[in-house]
Order: sequence, then structure tokens, then C-alpha cells
Amino acid sequence: PKTPISCHQSTRKEMNQFAPQQSSLAMDSGESSAASNAAHAAMAVDYAPEVAGCVSSMVDLGCAAGVESQRLFLARRTALEMLRDRGYSVPEDELARTLPEFRAWWSETPEIERLSFSTTLASDESNKVRIVFCPPEPVKIAAIREVYVRIKEENLSCLILILQSKITSRARESIKEMFKFKVDVFQITELLVNITKHVLKPKHEVLTAEEKAKLLKQYNVVDSQVASHARDRCCCALLWPWQGNRGEIHI
Repeated sequence: PKTPISCHQSTRKEMNQFAPQQSSLAMDSGESSAASNAAHAAMAVDYAPEVAGCVSSMVDLGCAAGVESQRLFLARRTALEMLRDRGYSVPEDELARTLPEFRAWWSETPEIERLSFSTTLASDESNKVRIVFCPPEPVKIAAIREVYVRIKEENLSCLILILQSKITSRARESIKEMFKFKVDVFQITELLVNITKHVLKPKHEVLTAEEKAKLLKQYNVVDSQVASHARDRCCCALLWPWQGNRGEIHI
């Protein structure tokens, strides 16, 4: 009599018939996966995400070495826009400069002094302002004194200092002692975005002397109360006029 074959033995024989083919298929699948990974790796080197044209001039596509130049570019442009909004003359080509153009210009001679910019008020050329970027090191009295020596002969009405690090309390006090005109101090992180251009930010405008007097009378407040409250707002800091102009306030 024939020996009965169990179900397990039959199944094992059927599986053994296909075992070489499965091994071959597994090998082909592994080679295909490796080839696919290599293709993806090659694409990752050359691939950069597409950016809308309206913001492409402001976006860094991930180059670690370009982080510093991007920060300087954004802060300088916001400062120039701030001057324009204050009524100063700013060339359109300075405002329209893109990030790649800035990097090409900056890489020629990457010296912090090159970021400085001076201009005059459009309605009064005797009113002169200068933007000065401080080095990335902590700002001490010696750094403030160096800036003073450099610009003391320029007959400025306003100075804008942009810091890349913290400033000591003694250095901040020395600004009041050395400079006889208004000095605005900004951290570079405050200027990476121009908040006045945000679509959800209400428009802030400088009041005339007549509008100011009417406002103070309406709310029964004095000039110093309104100014100290408004100056702390970022949008007002960008529009805030030089200290000598007492006839204008911001809301």
C-alpha cells in the first residue's frame, strides 16, 4: 500500500519548487531598491524646492554658510525701508536688490563697514541720517566710542545702530553721553521682518501737529504718555521720527 503524504509534506514540496524563483525575485527587488535609492540621492543633490517669485529674493534654500548673509540682507533692507517710510531718500535699486545680488556684492569684500548707509531727508537735505551695523561681538563702550569717532564729523541728525549681539548697560549709557542727537538701537533679529508690511497689521501714520493736538485733547492725555506707550510697539519703532521733531507722534 502507498504511504499517504501529509498535507504539510505536499505543501513543502510545492514551496521548494518555487524557492529558487523567490530567491531570484528577492535579489531583483533588492537591486531595484538600491538603484531607486541611488536615483533619489542623486536627485536630492540637485533638487531645490520651487519658491514663488514674490518671495524668492528673500528665501535661503538651506545653505548653512549663507545664514549670516541672509540675516544681514534682511536687516539692511528693512532698515532702508524704515528710512524711506520716515521720509528719507533711498535709491530704488537698494530696495530692489535680491538676496543673490546682495551675496555677490557682499562676498567681494565682507567687511561690516560696507553695510553702512547714509542719506538725507527728502524735504530737508540738512537732516542727515546714517545706518551703522555693529560687529557680532558683544557691544561694549569701546565699540560705541569707535562708532562715535568715525561719524562725529558728519553732522548727523539721527543715527541707527543695528546690533548682532547684546549690548552692556554701560555701553547703552555711553550712547546718551556721547551723541547729542537721536540714536535708535535695534537688535538685528528685530529687523528680519518688516512688520509694517504684514497684511494683518493696521496702517500706522504720523500725525500732523494739528491732529496731534486734537488727539491729546480728545483723550485728555499729555504728549509723554502717548509717546511712551507707542514707542514700545515694533511698527512704531520702525516709523518713529528723530527725537528733535516734537511736532509728530505715532499711534
